[in-house]
Amino acid sequence: MVLRRLQIRTDGQGLYEFTREAEAFLKEGDGGEGLLTVFVRHTSCSLVVQENADPSVQRDLKTFFARLVPPSSDPAMDWIEHRQEGPDDMPAHIKSALTQVSIGIPFSGGRLLLGTWQGLYLFEHRDAAHRREIVLHMAG
Repeated sequence: MVLRRLQIRTDGQGLYEFTREAEAFLKEGDGGEGLLTVFVRHTSCSLVVQENADPSVQRDLKTFFARLVPPSSDPAMDWIEHRQEGPDDMPAHIKSALTQVSIGIPFSGGRLLLGTWQGLYLFEHRDAAHRREIVLHMAG
C-alpha cells in the first residue's frame, strides 16, 4: 500500500481534473491491479467522476448545483444559520454533502479503469481561490 498527498489550487467554483496526476501516482506502483482510493480533506469541495470530453457538461453541472443550492444571500436560503464565512460557505457544505468526498476506482497496469469519457475531478464549491489537499491511497 502506498499513500500520497496531492495539492490542487482552485480559482473559484468549478471542476478541476486531476486524472493525469492520479495515474502518474499509479505508475510508481508495480503495474498490477488494485484499487485507488481518493479522499479530499475538506468540507466545502468534493470529488466526482465526470465527462472530460465536452466542457459544456462541466458548465451545466456547475449551473445545476448553483440553482439547486444558491448562495445564502438568496432569499430562498434565509433559513441558513451558518454564515460566518460568507454567502457561499454553507451552500458549499450542502453541495459537498450531496456529492462525495471519497471515491474508489479500480486500476490495472498503472491506469485507472475509467470509461472512455470519464475523468477524475475536484469539484470546488467556494467562490474564492483555495489550495485543496487530496489523499491518494493505492492498494493492490
